[in-house]
Amino acid sequence: MRRPRYFTPKEVSLHNTVKDIWVSYLGKVYDLTPLLEEYKGDVLLKPVAECAGKDISHWFDPKTKDILTHVDPMTGCIKYYTPRGRFIHVPPPCPRTDWANDFGKPWWKDNRYEVGLLSAKTRWIRIINTLTSQEQRLEVCSEETLDEILQRYLCYNSHAASYTWKHNGINLDMSKTLRENSIPEEDEFYCGSPDCNLFSPSICLYFNDDLTEL
Repeated sequence: MRRPRYFTPKEVSLHNTVKDIWVSYLGKVYDLTPLLEEYKGDVLLKPVAECAGKDISHWFDPKTKDILTHVDPMTGCIKYYTPRGRFIHVPPPCPRTDWANDFGKPWWKDNRYEVGLLSAKTRWIRIINTLTSQEQRLEVCSEETLDEILQRYLCYNSHAASYTWKHNGINLDMSKTLRENSIPEEDEFYCGSPDCNLFSPSICLYFNDDLTEL
């Protein structure tokens, strides 16, 4: 079974326009661009568009995975709680003949929009190329394996797979996470320091003979 892809909150935040809109909620990441294209021009898109690139978990009940509800003081009926305003696929407060409810699953229950998982914790690491002495600082997902971190690093070195990855002189298992490879996390005490970079764990890359390019 294919592993899900993990995203950092920063990566999600980069998709923050109506033509490229991602949101995260309840630990998952969704690309809602097709939804906005389908309902282009609909005023009910506004609450969703305003949250482009953000986490909207507070819209949902974590137990039911559905939109939060409340008792309408006017009718005494249980209705969706949408303080930012009603949005796409949320029923109108009162019965209406012009509301089409033949859309199937509401977008927040439709896994077609799901693109991956939101990292529960990100980490900063330093990757040092011992051949060129180049150093790159990366924010990665704690759930990612070294192979997946390698994919992130390819934009800085397309031959990254031609190197042996080591920490403290020990070869790393590329199928395991940083924690599983016994790579400690940076001391949180220094996370706000100007010298935070000094406290990020380092991974050293040693060049092999081939020029593997992924």
